[in-house]
Amino acid sequence: MKRILVYSHDTYGLGNIRRMLEITRHLVDSDAQLSVLVVTGSPMIQAFRIPERVDYIKLPCVSRSERGAAGVKTLALDYASTIRMRANMILMAALDFAPDLILVDKKPLGIDDELEPMLDALSRGPRAPRVALLLRDILDEPARTRRQWQQGRYHEAIERHVDSILVVGEASVFDVVREYDFPPASAAKVRYCGYLARPGAHAPAERVRADLDLPAQAPLVLVTAGGGADGHRLLQTHLDLVASADAAGAPLPFRSLLITGPEMPPGLRSDLRRQADLLPSVVLREFTADMLGCMNTADVVVCMGGYNTVCELLTLRKPAVVVPRVEPSLEQAVRADRMQRAGLFSAIHPDQLNEETLLRAITAQFQQGQRPSSALARFEMRGLAGVEAQTAALIAQDGPATGSGWRVDDGMADEERLAQSEALSLDTALQALTRGFARSRLGGGPAYAW
Repeated sequence: MKRILVYSHDTYGLGNIRRMLEITRHLVDSDAQLSVLVVTGSPMIQAFRIPERVDYIKLPCVSRSERGAAGVKTLALDYASTIRMRANMILMAALDFAPDLILVDKKPLGIDDELEPMLDALSRGPRAPRVALLLRDILDEPARTRRQWQQGRYHEAIERHVDSILVVGEASVFDVVREYDFPPASAAKVRYCGYLARPGAHAPAERVRADLDLPAQAPLVLVTAGGGADGHRLLQTHLDLVASADAAGAPLPFRSLLITGPEMPPGLRSDLRRQADLLPSVVLREFTADMLGCMNTADVVVCMGGYNTVCELLTLRKPAVVVPRVEPSLEQAVRADRMQRAGLFSAIHPDQLNEETLLRAITAQFQQGQRPSSALARFEMRGLAGVEAQTAALIAQDGPATGSGWRVDDGMADEERLAQSEALSLDTALQALTRGFARSRLGGGPAYAW
């Protein structure tokens, strides 16, 4: 049985864990001899359907504010202690699970380098696992990303540990190598897998409409804010639009389904519900387990520009108005701009979002109807098959992995280190690595180097 350890980068929203679980589901469905362990800090992991031969380890939650500040979500610990605890849990799990491949989401060393002890420890074993870094199509606007990667020394980490960089996007939309100025060593490892289709089963439109008590033929606009943590303004603008039309005696010619997302602050969600209850043409829900079914039922979708949401739109070839997030990163804004220019959907910058611009954009999408643009009709969604092919090739490769030879630079000769490593019990090695990581994070202690 082959083993893959999947690390999901989860500090904000649901996007990362949804994407990594979709990839995981496809991998185990495609290979009956595959077992996957998912490591995540998502507070919503238990709400997702976990496929057979997949299990997960739930890490203590860390968070990121809308401005990008890191913090601890739940535990009464400081941030450094929480990261140290997470790193220890990851290390112990990986040593026991002994994966053939590690699939790392977003950052080569994880949140605040918490994967480094694990990658170092596994590289000392008799067979170091392959390591693949999975990047979505766009990380942030180019200048900011180049600066962050330079400050984080990500390319050095890639050179030391990563065998392949899997981009779930298309170079024709956004060329990460060129836009982010990847050095040759990193560029040579990049593989464009394509965007991830969302092929999962969904309820038929008739059932969705019946569950929502909507007339069978009534035009429907779905407004969704993803996880919902920062989607209040979008939903509020749409409610204001509906309320203004009703007050003017000219109700809009469509029904509206609003999904707030489970991470919207309770006070804001309650306020939206009070307003929605006064509008006969509006149905408001906190969460749906069948977002794809709701999108498929809608005639037009109004949403933010997260990777997963956009992939759902593209999978369904659905007319859409995208209002991207612009803080703490410009990832969604860049994606919305590039895809609008490619003719894949309409977009409104948040600075231009108001009742008038929203109504104009929705009306234009209704006029387009169910005839997708030529660009949308021919856009390929090949990402799941692409990731499957690349991970299978990595597991099948002969020869040492990139991480082999990576070591703690403690001044010890190679022969002495090898002898000591073989003599150490697992518990002793674990304690030594954990202490080394804690010292390196807090200043002092061994430096990680070749």
